[in-house]
Amino acid sequence: MTQGWDVVEHPHLSEKSMDVVDRENKLVLIVDNRATKPQIQASVEELFGVEVASVNTLNHGSEKKAYVKLTDDYDAMDVATRLGML
Repeated sequence: MTQGWDVVEHPHLSEKSMDVVDRENKLVLIVDNRATKPQIQASVEELFGVEVASVNTLNHGSEKKAYVKLTDDYDAMDVATRLGML
C-alpha cells in the first residue's frame, strides 16, 4: 500500500469529531482498513505538513477511524479548515 490519499480516505464529519478537533488537537479520519498506525502517521504528515504525536485506531463496522493527535506546534483546527470540515 502506498501512502497519502491511498491510506487516508476522507475526514470524519460529525459533531463529536469536531469537538475532538477543537478540544484535543486531534483529527478524526476514515482510513483504509489495512492501514497500520505508522502508515497513517506518515500519510498525515506527508499530506498536511504536520507532525503527529500519536495515532489511535478504531474499527467501526466496515470503516476504520484514526484519531490522529498533532504535536503542540500544529493546530488541528487549521488542518480541518483546509480539509473543508468547517
